[in-house]
Amino acid sequence: MSSPEKRAFLPRLGLVTGGFAALLFLVACASDPVPPTSSLNLASEAIATAEQADARQHAGAELEEAKQKLAEAEKAVAQRKMTEAERLADQARVAAELAVARTEAAKAAEINRELGRGAEALDEELRRQGDRQ
Repeated sequence: MSSPEKRAFLPRLGLVTGGFAALLFLVACASDPVPPTSSLNLASEAIATAEQADARQHAGAELEEAKQKLAEAEKAVAQRKMTEAERLADQARVAAELAVARTEAAKAAEINRELGRGAEALDEELRRQGDRQ
């Protein structure tokens, strides 16, 4: 290729390359956003775990918040607001995990109270037996 031909070819090559890059950018922007399936599944699983842990009794507000956030996330997916859907799904998962933690804490506190009552009853019985001797 001679020098004048090179000079004419190079601007066209840049134009073609720039056009191709712009086309790729437009195709990438026009493609459908991907739903946050993993986040939605994790939130659903966390809610199911909370329900199995009996969170409704011990942490009902947190469980309801988790369910509400998951419903909002699913609505956001339907509206193609995937970033918002992922954020809401993550919030639902965290609320469900909080419900489980509060439920476990409430159950542990009840066991602690039961053990305390048992220890008091044992102390009382030992005092009675000591008084008899």
